[in-house]
Amino acid sequence: MDTEHKNNCLVCGSELVYHSTAEPMDCLYCKKTFPSNVGCSQGHYICDACHSMGAFEVIKEFGVASDSTDPMQMAKTLMHHPSVKMHGPEHHYLVPAVLLVAYYNKKGNFKKKKRKLKEAFKRAGQVLGGFCGFHGSCGAGVGTGIFISLITDSTPLSTDGWRMSNLMTSQSLASIAERGGPRCCKRTSFLAIRKAIRFLKENFDISLNAGEPVRCEFFPLNKECLKNDCPFYPKAENPMLPEGICSH
Repeated sequence: MDTEHKNNCLVCGSELVYHSTAEPMDCLYCKKTFPSNVGCSQGHYICDACHSMGAFEVIKEFGVASDSTDPMQMAKTLMHHPSVKMHGPEHHYLVPAVLLVAYYNKKGNFKKKKRKLKEAFKRAGQVLGGFCGFHGSCGAGVGTGIFISLITDSTPLSTDGWRMSNLMTSQSLASIAERGGPRCCKRTSFLAIRKAIRFLKENFDISLNAGEPVRCEFFPLNKECLKNDCPFYPKAENPMLPEGICSH
């Protein structure tokens, strides 16, 4: 399976369909409608602006436009964008972004969602690439702490928000560390998001959609893939359950 599609559809690799006249198509990322003569046979379409946009900008614009409450599905969709590589610091923003989008869409507060996405953009940009190995704190796990700090309006002088933000990060990092290395930005992002979904339910009584068990579609691009030792590997015996509880 070739997930880094250089030809055909950049999202799923399916054949492109060409039309003699332009037809209205909705961009998968910004949700805007454009006239186009070409689209994917499976219905995917990426506008020129989103196609050429950098990863952080794509994630932010996607989040502003999305009405989804399923952070895992949003993460997978964004991971298919050509600007989001197999590994990289863009995942440090992707994790808090999809959680913020799902959270504020669930609450119906779209103005606050946009404002919080911009702030998460700034904070995640300070979490450098290689944080997992060089600082002992995976950026995906830190991203969940950024998420909680934003929804609780936490500052260094806060009481409960400070506690909850650090508790969230610690639980995400523990979940990531238990799986061991080497790095995999897809595995750690999925683990962090799952942990945050459960944390929200237990501490805020907010249920986000978790969808079906996650099956990784990106493992062919990762030469360090843990394969059957990863709960998201397609052939793994212990997939991650929908409610975010690992079956081991």
